[in-house]
Amino acid sequence: MHRSEHRPPVYLDHHATTPLDPRVLAAMLPYFTDKFGNAASRNHQFGWEAEQAVDESRKQIAGLIGAGPQEIVFTSGATESNNLAIKGVVESYAGQGGHMVTCIIEHKAVLDTCRSLERRGCRVTWLPVGRDGRVDPAAVETAIGERTVLVSIMYANNEVGTIQPVAEIGAICRRRGVLFHSDAAQAVGKVPVNVDADHIDLLSISAHKMYGPKGAGALYVRRRNPRVQLTAQLDGGGHERGMRSGTLNVPGIVGLGEACAICRREMLEESDRLRRLRDRLRAKLEAGLDEVQVNGSDAHRLPHNLNMSFAHVEAESLMMGMRDVAVSSGSACTSATMEPSYVLKAMGLDDQAAHSAIRFGLGRFNTEEEVDFAAERAIEVVQKLRELAEGM
Repeated sequence: MHRSEHRPPVYLDHHATTPLDPRVLAAMLPYFTDKFGNAASRNHQFGWEAEQAVDESRKQIAGLIGAGPQEIVFTSGATESNNLAIKGVVESYAGQGGHMVTCIIEHKAVLDTCRSLERRGCRVTWLPVGRDGRVDPAAVETAIGERTVLVSIMYANNEVGTIQPVAEIGAICRRRGVLFHSDAAQAVGKVPVNVDADHIDLLSISAHKMYGPKGAGALYVRRRNPRVQLTAQLDGGGHERGMRSGTLNVPGIVGLGEACAICRREMLEESDRLRRLRDRLRAKLEAGLDEVQVNGSDAHRLPHNLNMSFAHVEAESLMMGMRDVAVSSGSACTSATMEPSYVLKAMGLDDQAAHSAIRFGLGRFNTEEEVDFAAERAIEVVQKLRELAEGM
């Protein structure tokens, strides 16, 4: 009898989303009921309470990334933060040039935003990555020209966990007088991020990737050296210093702040634990199966990420066979076609390796026993599928 008949599946898809930490929920609850005020209501206690909570969250978020509280702009999540950062800068600095630089393995929230700007006449340079999934800082330097206003390179990749040479790219951008944005949804709270040390001017954050609620996020916008100017993408009321209008989602913001505070306290210890669990999972899979390969960088990798290809096996079949373990494949599936992951293809993997890739994303509440169970199930299903393929 499989485990799933006794209790829920093992969740190993923490890059997609994370469960809400009970401590985050506890912090949020009062702001749904007793403390329901609008943070923009400045003339009574209900509004003051809400504003005070929002101010505290700004401090908590800023503290995690080495920023000032006044540099935090609240959004609905990293997708909106990416849109606001990229469109906001390109529109605001249109007079200085219409060129930006990004990378071909960015999250769709960056790729599609840049494509949208291309349709409006912006020129975008799409940088390649190496076999390890990293951008060459020298390629960034070469791509920057007189008309370049923005470079946008993710901090860490959501599929293969590769951490980019952000500080080096940031130093190049600072030297060349070009603004630097980084989508850090997968990195903040998992690895140390410091906007000054990394020379980052705009940074996107998502609450639900770090044990906070869905629908809450933030954009760090540098205030001095240089002061970043943004064209608002949402108008009405002039909230968030005119950069992002709309009544603030106070419970979500409180949750994001508390999630950041917990990460700041516990990140190093948690990352060490998850790295050990990840390495245990990898060792078990490599010991139990031949013809497996890890995709992405070993040296520059998120501690909780393992992306692995299993030769002679389709990822979709593997995931169906191990339904009691929640993982994801590198491939984005549509009803008509099964396209391999654009990230893995950009890294030079052939179709077979890309189609057989599984992403394991470990998280705060996973146990050693769960990791062992996941490894056993994966080995069992891969062996079964390979036997079936041989028999055909």
